[in-house]
Amino acid sequence: MKSFQAFIKKELMESHRTYKLWIIVTIFLGLGIMSPLTAKLMPVLFEQFMPAGVVMDIPEPTALDSWIQFYKNISQMGIILFIILFSTTLSSELSKGTLILMLTKGLSRKTVIWSKATAISLIWTLSYALAFWTTFAYTSYYWDMSTVSHYYFAAFCLWLFGVLMIAVFLFGNILATSTYMPMLFSGVVFVALLLLNMFEKTEAYNPIRLATNNVELLTGAMGTEDFTMVIWLTVVSIFIILLSSIAIFNKKQL
Repeated sequence: MKSFQAFIKKELMESHRTYKLWIIVTIFLGLGIMSPLTAKLMPVLFEQFMPAGVVMDIPEPTALDSWIQFYKNISQMGIILFIILFSTTLSSELSKGTLILMLTKGLSRKTVIWSKATAISLIWTLSYALAFWTTFAYTSYYWDMSTVSHYYFAAFCLWLFGVLMIAVFLFGNILATSTYMPMLFSGVVFVALLLLNMFEKTEAYNPIRLATNNVELLTGAMGTEDFTMVIWLTVVSIFIILLSSIAIFNKKQL
């Protein structure tokens, strides 16, 4: 347990010293501010850039518009930028030899995987929570939030999908032959999940639902019960991927 806690502290300190922590926190804070701001200014922007003589009836923005922007920004930009910053966390240390030195001194490979998963998940949680509560504060200030359903649950769903992607790129690190492999592997998995979502039989069990059906939750078109199965499958998948990473890492020649 002491080595687990020490390695988590080491990961967090390294993220601080390399500015990765502050870069991702700043980006997510910006996304949190930008979501309600974009919704608020959208009618003004349409009026400014509309061709002369063209009249369009643009409805007043609502809290739903702000949350739609939030989930679009986080799922399309936030998660991708997070993966780019943290996806090579293990492969880069292996290529530099810094991790090999610690392993030869008695650090278990299992501890490396669990501590990295925990530390990166903590950074993801901090960044995501900052973006969510910033959007929440501005949205509740400008609009009536009672018109939006399940916004806490919708936020949890996207957070869980982010944890799944952390497990995926850590697995990619174990398979890595280069520092770009984890990023490529994460992209392939993400695209594969999008393609699987095209089939009606797999849609209800596909983890990508956690990142793509948030608006349906907010509008009430879908309820929390529609996500029960996919949440359990995602949680189980996270543990299977991490346990598989440990099993492969234990057999890997360094």
